[in-house]
Order: sequence, then structure tokens, then C-alpha cells
Amino acid sequence: MRTSIFQDERLSLIYYPANGWTVVEVNGEVEFCNAPRIREAVIELLDEGHRHFVLDLRPAPFLDSMGLGMIVAITKRIRDHEGSLCLICTDDRILKVFRTCDLRKAYAFHDSVDQATRQAPQRGALTGWPHRLST
Repeated sequence: MRTSIFQDERLSLIYYPANGWTVVEVNGEVEFCNAPRIREAVIELLDEGHRHFVLDLRPAPFLDSMGLGMIVAITKRIRDHEGSLCLICTDDRILKVFRTCDLRKAYAFHDSVDQATRQAPQRGALTGWPHRLST
């Protein structure tokens, strides 16, 4: 079941379960104005007991340094809760931001929700983060 977390004219966030993962779909720019809302939504889901996240960035047309900082911040929160995180991103412009900041290898990137959720999540998968390699 898809559940809306937040929606306005600039950003829409929904989440749904998939094979033990919580998929958070981001439809809007991941930037200065929207990054705090996305962070708050993930923290709220963590507080509700969700631990393993897939952040679906395919609908996001843009990611800036503030958005990247937000992803790093939520990664640390998820790690502290012994959870896991992977990203879905197929946009070369967004992937370039991760490469430029030398974070491309710190995350597991996938092309689809099916690919990201194929295997059930493992508790503590972020224990070595940011030094783990992407898959």
C-alpha cells in the first residue's frame, strides 16, 4: 500500500513496503527547500520503527549539495538504528553529484525498485559506512 507522507506543489513523498524495505519515492527537486522535508520524513519513519530504506530518486529532476548533505545525514541516522539504505537513480546528472563529491562508492545504487529490493535487507548493513563499496 502506497502512503503519502507529504505533498505540495514542489514536492511529493510517498512510501510503501517491498520485501522488508521501506521505499521512499521522492518526486521533486532534492535541494535547499525540499531537503529538510525529506530528512524529517525519513526520521519520522525511523521513529515509527522502519529501519531499511530505498530512496527512489528516479522522479527527482535535480539534486544539489544541500540534498546530498541531507542524504548523508539520513544515512548516519539509519546507520545508528542498525538499518540499511540503498538508492535508486538512473539520471547521470544526479549520479555526477555523487561522483564529484567522491560518494559514488559509498552507496549502493540500483536502476529499479525490483532490483533494489530483490534481497531482503540485512541488519547493520551500514556499519562500515562510508567505506563500503556500492553494488
